[in-house]
Order: sequence, then structure tokens, then C-alpha cells
Amino acid sequence: MSEMMNAAFLPGDSTVAMRSMPVPTPGHGEVLLRMKASTICGSDIRCIYHEHLGKGPEGYQGVIAGHEPCGQIVATGPGCRRFKANDRVIVYHISGCGVCNDCRRGYMISCTSEKYRRAYGWQRDGGMAEYMVAEEKDLVALPDELSYADGAQVACGFGTVYEGLEKIGISGDHAVLITGLGPVGLATGALCRKLGARKIIGIDVVAERMQLALDLGLCDHVLTSGADNVAQVKALTGGMGVERAVDCSAHAGARATAIRATRKWGKIVFLGEGGTVEFNPSPDIIHDQKTIYGSWVTSIWLMEELVERLVSWNLHPADIITHRFSLDRAADAYALMATGKCGKVAVCQDEELR
Repeated sequence: MSEMMNAAFLPGDSTVAMRSMPVPTPGHGEVLLRMKASTICGSDIRCIYHEHLGKGPEGYQGVIAGHEPCGQIVATGPGCRRFKANDRVIVYHISGCGVCNDCRRGYMISCTSEKYRRAYGWQRDGGMAEYMVAEEKDLVALPDELSYADGAQVACGFGTVYEGLEKIGISGDHAVLITGLGPVGLATGALCRKLGARKIIGIDVVAERMQLALDLGLCDHVLTSGADNVAQVKALTGGMGVERAVDCSAHAGARATAIRATRKWGKIVFLGEGGTVEFNPSPDIIHDQKTIYGSWVTSIWLMEELVERLVSWNLHPADIITHRFSLDRAADAYALMATGKCGKVAVCQDEELR
């Protein structure tokens, strides 16, 4: 193994800076991973790539980019208890303090320690490199039935969606509306299919993503975003509206559509980050007995459960990856993801680069 490696950084001006740096050494309770796949999240584009906008948990600190990493362990530091060299693993992308109430629930995303909470690719080095150091406590085993590209999708996108769907519950009784058909919306369609939703309706403005949702069989109907969406959704559901709605867009109009296109006693979950929404509490929520949930990433135990279910369902998250790039083309990968005219974009190495 070489002593030096290439790594990608995000200066905040819609470019990627490639740098050569020493391969890190794992410390106590840490492992060194050979990176195999690292996918690009919309939050990377929103808060880091174009401009460093993030604050607090989203404050980028000039580290190696990439918070959706998956790879193979090549070395372990002292004190590791479970994982060993050659194990295939997903990295839960927030490393928490481990002792606050949220961490003890498995929700390191909500860790309350300002000193110890560090997200990979935000406050500590992430997966856009040849090698990466991760804490053993942040790892989820990747079964042989799943590829590294599948695992990278679980690290953030599919894990985030699974948490939100578990909160609102999805079954064969439900028609589901998905507002926003980017990678998170596509993941929502894929998981709703396996959870048994009887009808899935998607809304977006990007033709390429709308077509991808249909080509992959993730939506039964796809609508172009517009003023008539609520009426269109009700027309597709016998005039009643959907039982469940998932907003993945963070767009004010789309969020309002998700609320108003949901029938009485229905449930809505907001997954898309940022933006605003305006609605009328009494007619839109209170009188129709609706419930709105907020959901941020997931817990590490629910991520493990998702991995198990993906195997039993024979569901491969990598199916929504439309473009793969080598690490030396990371700039092209981020530029494409920023256009929105794609599914998921992955930076891959070794067997995952095809």
C-alpha cells in the first residue's frame, strides 16, 4: 500500500480540489478503509459545493469531502472489538460522542456534544479519497449480497428515507405521494414498493428524473410540478387524496401540495432539507386530523435493520445510480450532480468502477 493517497476537497466555489496527502493511520477504536464507493448527497451541493453555507452540524471545516462512504477494512487500530481486516462495511456518517441521550438511542445524527459530534465529510475526513479512517462504532456490516455502491446509498439516502417511512408507516392500504424525485425521492419510491404501497405518485420538474422514476418502476404516475397538482393527485385517488405523503424537495409549493393532497387522517413526512412552507393549520391539518412528521437521517440500529431487509427484498439501492466516476474525475461527478439532471452520482474505485 502506498504511503500517499489522492483526496477531494470542496473549496466552496463550485469546484473540486484534488490533493495528495499521507494515508492516515487508524487510532484506538478506529479502522482504515480502502474506499470502494462514495456517493454525492444533495446537501453536499446545497451547503458545500457551491458555497459554504452550513452552520453547526452542517458547518464544513475544510476536510476531505464525502459523507456516504462504503469500503473494505485494510487495517485496524488497537481496541477494535468486532470488525477486522477484509470486512466490508458501511459508515454511518455522523460520529457522535456515544454517551449523550441521543447517541445512546443510536441517533448520532442528533448528538448534543459540540466537542465530539463530527460528521464525515463535514467536520472530519470523509470518503472522497483512496483511504479513510472511521471509528469502529460507526460501522455497519455490508453483506456479500450487496455491493459497495449499494452500501454507500444506505449510508445516508436510503437510511434517511427508511427512517421517515417507518415513522409514518407504509402498507398495502396506502397510496403514497412523493414530492421531489431526486435521489431521495427515487429511494422513497423503491422502498415504498417493497413495503407494499398500492399506488405511488411522484411529482418533479426535471424531465430526466421523472423518466427515471418511470423506467425503474418506482412510480405508477409522474406529474409535472404545477398549480393543479392537488387536483391531479385527488383525481388519481378517487377524489380522496393519498394516505401518505413524503416531501423530498424542500420546495415550499411542493410541501404545501404534499399536505393538501393527503386525505383525512393521513400522514406526511418532510425529508427534504432547507426551504420553507406555508399552510393554513385549521383547514389543512387540524380539521382533517392530519399529522406532519419531521425526520432527519436515521439511527444506526435502524440502518442495520434496513441492510437486512434489502437482502431479503433483493433490493439494490445502486439501481438508482446513473453515473459512476473515478476519483480523479470527482470534479465531473460533482458538476453533474449539481445540474440535477441525473439519478445518484457515485465516485468509485476498484471493482465498483464500471
